[in-house]
Formats: sequence, C-alpha cells, structure tokens
Amino acid sequence: MRIICGTARGRQLATFSGKDIRPTPDRVREAIFSILTSRFGSFNGLTVLELFAGSGAQALETLSRGAQSAILVDSGNISGKTINENIKRCRFELSAHFIKQDVFTALPQLISSAPFDLILLDPPYNQNLLSSVIEKIDHLNLLAENGIICAESAKSEELGDFGTLELFESRVYGSTRIHLYRKSSTRF
Repeated sequence: MRIICGTARGRQLATFSGKDIRPTPDRVREAIFSILTSRFGSFNGLTVLELFAGSGAQALETLSRGAQSAILVDSGNISGKTINENIKRCRFELSAHFIKQDVFTALPQLISSAPFDLILLDPPYNQNLLSSVIEKIDHLNLLAENGIICAESAKSEELGDFGTLELFESRVYGSTRIHLYRKSSTRF
C-alpha cells in the first residue's frame, strides 16, 4: 500500500494482516479520491477525521494532497502502532493526530475539534456499525456545512439518510460500496 498523490506520493505504508483486517485497495482508494477531488476541487486546508482508521492510509492521503489536519481514530493495538509508523513515514507528525480509542467513546470528545470538512469511515463489514456511527456524527453535529462523509461498506449493505445527513451518491467497486453523505441543505 502506498500514498497515491501529493507531497508523500509513492511513500510505502506499513500494513498488517489478520482475519478482521481489510485495507482499502489502491484501486478503490483512487476511485474515492477521484470522487472527492471532483466534489471539493482541492483538499487544501480541509480538516479530516478518519474513523476505524486501520493503517491511516486515507487520512494520510488527504494530508499528502494538502489537507490542513487529520485526526485518526482506531481502538486496535496493531492499528495504533501501524498508524503511528505511517504518520512518521509520511512526515505528518505536525498535522496528524492519532487517538487510540473506541470510535463511539471518541466521538463526543471530538466536538471541540469539529466541524470536519471530510469524515472517512471504514468499519468492519457486516457488523451494522455504519448506521450507528453516522447517526452519532449527525447528533453531535461533527460535519461542516459543506462537508462530506465518505463511508465504505460491503457491496450488499445499502444505507439511506440519517437525520440532517443525506445520502447523495453510492457506488460499487468490486466487493465494496462507497456511500457519500452531506448535510441535507448542502448542494454541490
């Protein structure tokens, strides 16, 4: 796995394996960032939150493309070591902050850092976590007015709107479905 574009382009990232580990393939990550680039135009100055961060590849990709800051949240011990290693490899120690905590515990503590322009979610598939997390993000008002939530799930998992957050696009790439949310009053 590597950083695709920007200041850290080509930098190899540390990865890990296990039965519950499913890193986003480079091809899917490229598609996600193509969609996000078309929506934002540029990542310059964006504030990013990555939940269930795993290796941290997606948040680090945003920093490489010009995001101002990124907070990465994951509760795993191996994830934590991997994320910290990848932050160092990409030289983003000043702009990336890792929180080793359960996502549901961390979310209320992130209110003081909100709102976020981009929230990335890639929870374990088929555990019904996306709905609960997106509802909590809406309840805590963590998404900026013109922000986007980019959530990954199994291809079979279809989602709808949550409170003030509307699903405005859904795409399938192999076994992965990408769901894009924005505040219902926001139009791109």
